[in-house]
Amino acid sequence: MAHDIDPRLLRAFAAVAQELHFTRAAARLYVAQQALSRDIRRLERELGVELFVRTTRQVALTGDGERLLPYARAVLDAHDALAAAFGPDARPLLVDLNTEGMISGLVLARAREIAPDCELMARFESGLTRAAAEMLAGRLDVSFGYVGGLEPAIRAGLAQQPVRYEPLAVLLPYDHPLADRPTVPLDALAGESVYAGAGNPGTLEWTGLAERLFEGRGIGIAPPAPVAVGKEEFRRVMARTRTPVLATVGFPELPGCVLRPLTDPVPLSPVFLVWRKGLRHPGLDALRAAAAELGAREGWLRIPQGAWLPADHLGLTAPGGRG
Repeated sequence: MAHDIDPRLLRAFAAVAQELHFTRAAARLYVAQQALSRDIRRLERELGVELFVRTTRQVALTGDGERLLPYARAVLDAHDALAAAFGPDARPLLVDLNTEGMISGLVLARAREIAPDCELMARFESGLTRAAAEMLAGRLDVSFGYVGGLEPAIRAGLAQQPVRYEPLAVLLPYDHPLADRPTVPLDALAGESVYAGAGNPGTLEWTGLAERLFEGRGIGIAPPAPVAVGKEEFRRVMARTRTPVLATVGFPELPGCVLRPLTDPVPLSPVFLVWRKGLRHPGLDALRAAAAELGAREGWLRIPQGAWLPADHLGLTAPGGRG
């Protein structure tokens, strides 16, 4: 007797056993009757028994067919359970939000409303460079950030969809000379050293964006500081270093600090939804729909007159396909 029986043959047998009619069973399985009869004959050969008594008027199970039926149903139930457990919508979708309180969280919240039956699990990788490596390794599914700062070889394995041109801001200690201003012109930062993740290998794209923005403006990149995870650790490190920090206008408030939008010109950070090419998951569909909906409603992809953007942004804004 064969030890490796194709589940398709058992499914064909179970359908005929239930219908006791080859034509109806073939229609139920969406196969030709000849193909169904061929599968039944193959199963009988592999088992070395006759499973049905066929006449011109009826089909009936033999004794061996009756004996096989509960085993076939048990195998098919297990096979279906296995397929469901590893189906595209069965596992959680792991979504990196970068930092709590950002627009990525708004997109995730809307996606959960669009697809309430999907499990969308938040992660916080702190930078797209690190998240991209995790996505390519299959340990993370989706992230947000500026794809232009990624190496071309890494970017080639990812798909992306523009979410927002997010205005940049500077986070200042409350007693910094610029803290009293409602906005901070870029020229006012000349002579300052601004922290932008230098030395953190997980945020190279953010440091690169800052370097492009500060070039020729007399603004320096602050030296590496301890990588702080979480608002309280970030606040503690900033209280010690007292260095202005490049941020976005949506950055969460911190005690002892003020967030001031940058102006003259208004610098924008292109934020993308990023995922591994070839990924299939209804949660990803929900995230893409949520990003498009919020972007249209809130005007996230509008570019103010005279705004600053990195020179390569036009080559990055075409929505990525499924890959």
